[in-house]
Amino acid sequence: MTEYIFTTPIVEEGPAGDHRLFYFYKLNRGISIALKPTGGYEQIRYPVDGDLDAYPVVYRGGYNYTVDDTTKAALIAGNVGVTEANFTAL
Repeated sequence: MTEYIFTTPIVEEGPAGDHRLFYFYKLNRGISIALKPTGGYEQIRYPVDGDLDAYPVVYRGGYNYTVDDTTKAALIAGNVGVTEANFTAL
């Protein structure tokens, strides 16, 4: 069984500060992906630790995770912004 490194999706946010020069700089922010208790995946843009306990599986934004073929296929099919580009084979 092949394993993959799953990198959560990112979005660019900006400006990065209040100074005029920061308006030209953007920060990459990770988007969390969670398995809903009723099935299927959803994006969680601003997760709260207390709310994440309700989900069976959470992939916190900005981190890498090791997943198998089945999980990879489910994440891509979940229609939450995850593509082949989010995976690197080990």
